[in-house]
Amino acid sequence: MKNSGYEMKYIRPPKGEYSENSLQATNRLGYTTVMWSFAYEDWNEDKQPDEEAAKKKILDNLHNGEIMLLHGNSKTNTNILASIIQEAKKEGYEFKSLDEFE
Repeated sequence: MKNSGYEMKYIRPPKGEYSENSLQATNRLGYTTVMWSFAYEDWNEDKQPDEEAAKKKILDNLHNGEIMLLHGNSKTNTNILASIIQEAKKEGYEFKSLDEFE
């Protein structure tokens, strides 16, 4: 984005929906399509998951190279994110940007 000082080079298709055409189009525009390797039903504001159950689900599914999809509108995620990060670090996981994996 020219005016923000941030170069956007990655794209995640909304809802994870993509086709050969959309992949070719985003590639032509210079973007790399990146998908997540973990997600859970946290997006529905009317059905927020229980914090302890959500934390367990997230921590039980940690894996190397994980790209975790957590929706920002989730009050549950907001409440447990700091403890998720602390626990993952205790287990030896690191958090890196996509650029650090290239």
